[in-house]
Amino acid sequence: MNCFSLYVCRAVRRFAPADQLAARLGAPPPLPPELNRKPSPMRQFLAILLSVCLGLFLADAAISLVDDSAALCWGIHILLVIRLIVGLLAVLVALVVYVLMALTPAIPKWLFVPLALFYLAAQLVGVPMFLLCSGQMQLIAWIFSVVQAGFGFWILNRAQHGLKFGWPLVPLGRLGSPRFSWRNLIGFSLANIFGLLPAVLIYLFFCSAGLIDHFTDGFMTLHPGGFTVQVKKYVRDDGKTIQLFPMSHVAEADFYRDISQTFPTNSLILMEGVTDEKHLLKHKINYKRMANALGLAEQHEKFEPTRGEIVPADIDVDQFTTNTLDLLNLVILIHTGGLDAGTIQKLMQFSRAPNFQEQLLNDLLRKRNQHLLEQIQSHLPETEHIIVPWGVAHMPGIAKEIQKAGFRLEETKEYVVIRFRSVGDKSKSAGNEGAYGKPK
Repeated sequence: MNCFSLYVCRAVRRFAPADQLAARLGAPPPLPPELNRKPSPMRQFLAILLSVCLGLFLADAAISLVDDSAALCWGIHILLVIRLIVGLLAVLVALVVYVLMALTPAIPKWLFVPLALFYLAAQLVGVPMFLLCSGQMQLIAWIFSVVQAGFGFWILNRAQHGLKFGWPLVPLGRLGSPRFSWRNLIGFSLANIFGLLPAVLIYLFFCSAGLIDHFTDGFMTLHPGGFTVQVKKYVRDDGKTIQLFPMSHVAEADFYRDISQTFPTNSLILMEGVTDEKHLLKHKINYKRMANALGLAEQHEKFEPTRGEIVPADIDVDQFTTNTLDLLNLVILIHTGGLDAGTIQKLMQFSRAPNFQEQLLNDLLRKRNQHLLEQIQSHLPETEHIIVPWGVAHMPGIAKEIQKAGFRLEETKEYVVIRFRSVGDKSKSAGNEGAYGKPK
C-alpha cells in the first residue's frame, strides 16, 4: 500500500464511525461493548434470585387460588400443606429481595417493591376484612388469591415485555448496575423510615380505632392519647335507671377509684365475675403479668365500690362447654406461665370442634349476658338505680336489650381507661376536667 492509500485510510478512520467504516470495507459491524462482555456473576445471581422470587409469588398465587376455589365450592382445602410451605418460602425470598434493594440499585424497584409489599398489604387489608365479614372469610380469601395471581402475571408481563415464560423470568436487561451505592442505600432507607413505616402505623391506628368502635358500639374509643370508655345512663318512664360502666381487666388505678365514687349510695351493683364452684379451672384467672408489663392496675385489686349494694350476677363455669373450658385452661396457663416447650406442645395439640367459634362466643358472651339481663329484671322492682360494671364486650348486647325493655339513653360520660404516656409521666389519667369525665 502506497503512502497516499495509508493517508486515506487514516482520514476515514478519524472521521467515520466504526460501523460505517466496516460497512464500506465489507466487514460486519462490531458488537456494542455491553453485549460483547460476558455478564458478571453478580448480575447472573440477581437475575436468578429475582426470577425465583417472581416464580414463587406466581406459584403461591396459583396454589392458593386452587385451594381457595376448592374450599369455596366443596368446603375442603386440598392443597393446604403445600400452600403453607410455598407461601412461607415466597415471603422469605421476597424479604431477602427487599433487603437487597437497599444494597444494590440493580434490582428494578418499580417491579419488586410492589411485589415484596404485596404480602404486607394483604395482611393489613385482609385482617380487618376477615373480622368485619367473618361469615364471608372464604370468599374474601378467594378474591385475594385472584388479585395475587393477576398482579403476578402483570409483573411478569412487564418484566419480559410480554408473557413469554422464558428463563430467567427477569431478563438481565432489566437489571441495573450491581455496584453498591450510598445514594441508593440512603434513599431507600429514608423512604422506609419516613414513608412506609409512618404510613403503616397511621393505618394501623385508624384501622384499630374503627374496629374497636365497631365491635364495642362506641362504648370504647381509641384516641392518640389512650383508650377511653363511654359510661351510659339509661332511664325508663317510671324513673328506673340503669347505668352501664364498661370495664377493663387492667386499667389506670384512678379509673377504678373515680368511677366507684360516682355510684349512688342507694344503687344496686350487679357485679361481673364467673364462679368456679366445682374447680373446673386448673389455674386461677389473673392479669398480673399484663398489668405489670403495662404499668397498670388489676380490676379485682383496685375496683372496690364503697357505695351501693353489691350483688354477684355472673354464671358458674360449669355452664361452659368442654371445649371452652379446655381453651380457658390453656390460655390461663400460657398467660400465667408464659410460652415454653410444654405450653407450645399443648397449644399445637389443642383440637377445635367444627362449631368451636360459635360455642366460645355463646359461652363467654351470650349465656352471661342473658343471665345478667334476668338479674336486672328480677331486681328492678326493688331498686331505683342499677349499676352494671361489666366488660366492654358485653355492653352492646346489654344496651340493646334494655332499650327494648323501654329504657332510653339520657347521659354519656367519658373516662380514660388506659393512657399512653412517656416514661416518667405520672400524671393522673381519669376524670380530668376539660378532657374526660364530663357528660355529653
